[in-house]
Amino acid sequence: MLFSFRQPRDGHEQLTDLPKIQQLLPNDFPEVTADEKRSDIAFLLEDGSVLMLEFESNTRFIEDHLKYMHYAQRILQRYFKKEKKLKNIKIVVIYTSDVRILSRPVLLSEYDGDEIMIEIRGKIDSNKKLTSEDLFKLSFLPLMYNKKERNEIIIQSVELAKRMKNEHTSVQVIAGILTSTDKFIDQGYAKKVREWLRLTKVGRIFEEEKQEAVREAEERARQEAEKEAAIKIAKSLLEILTPEVVAEKTGLTIDEVKKINKA
Repeated sequence: MLFSFRQPRDGHEQLTDLPKIQQLLPNDFPEVTADEKRSDIAFLLEDGSVLMLEFESNTRFIEDHLKYMHYAQRILQRYFKKEKKLKNIKIVVIYTSDVRILSRPVLLSEYDGDEIMIEIRGKIDSNKKLTSEDLFKLSFLPLMYNKKERNEIIIQSVELAKRMKNEHTSVQVIAGILTSTDKFIDQGYAKKVREWLRLTKVGRIFEEEKQEAVREAEERARQEAEKEAAIKIAKSLLEILTPEVVAEKTGLTIDEVKKINKA
């Protein structure tokens, strides 16, 4: 089964049975149009599958699920083109506390964000190690039930994450907060946080890796464009020249030219 949606058990969805996260995946797809949203966040898991995390504050279930399938289809296309094999995709939908329904994958209104904030702050103040569950909760804390305004909780969560001694973990949590609150966060504050992230050592490394990935993508695009142009030229030259000469003129291999000639 290529696609699997996480379904609730007894009103709550447990995500602890998922494989560990191996790396964060880019969510930019070449076929995304100007008026189209991208997948919120995607991870490569240790078992080779892809985890899509989607955050919603509406009850347009049919439209949203069609949207997720479209995102998943683009992920499949990307990996099939690159690796010539299909990836299994797990889709987890997380609903904010604004949504109250009887059947849901994850309902954050049932988590007490105020208590979780106090608990995590206490651990940081006493230099206690945060568990993976603590880090996960802090990343989604602004979407849970809180007595304060959401943007105020976002700021407090980010500032709390900045106090972590491990910079790499701190950056991961803050990036998670920005991603999970992208639809609600004050964009001016989000911009300031992103600028702060870029100044960290981890942020600089990530930026360098991103620029390298862009350069590699541009190089691949250039090579593909040159190849397509060579094929077009070869098709025209084959009407008057032998495959061997066409290969020499275009830089294509003899086999490639012969294949074009048979098409």
